[in-house]
Amino acid sequence: MTRQNPDIEYKVEPLGTSHDRVAFSSGVAALDAYIQRQARQDLERNLAAVFVLTSDGKTIAGFYTLSAHSIQATDLPEELAKRLPRFPLLVTLLGRMAISQSLQGRHLGVFLLIDALARAWRGSQQVASWAVVVDAKAGARDFYLKHDFAPLPSQPDRLFLPMKTIEKLFAS
Repeated sequence: MTRQNPDIEYKVEPLGTSHDRVAFSSGVAALDAYIQRQARQDLERNLAAVFVLTSDGKTIAGFYTLSAHSIQATDLPEELAKRLPRFPLLVTLLGRMAISQSLQGRHLGVFLLIDALARAWRGSQQVASWAVVVDAKAGARDFYLKHDFAPLPSQPDRLFLPMKTIEKLFAS
């Protein structure tokens, strides 16, 4: 997937050795530390798939991670939970997402979210996933709510978007 700004074309690609992780700064210390020091290890251990937003194949404008995860149906709103099995539901975890501080406010976060949802939906066609789940960090909860994620009643900062809803965005 690519996105064009007036002068720059961005693309999302898997994190590679050519990407400058050290220079990335989102203004959120935990996210910066993750991409700078932990992301490569998680990728090598198959703990997370890490995708970066870049315009030149080197500079990281943003990133997100996807991982397999599960949630309990009983954690969902009651009207959904009563229609689902009682065993853990397989989901895709959108674990971390950040945009470079110098590029914030340019809707690149929306671009990354759409890319992550598309990738999760395509993956669910091969390996079952009931929803995309995110643990919203401080200040990010409203962003996800605005994009149709719903909170788990018992964990209001853990939000989900059912794959059936995501499918409507991308199925042709």
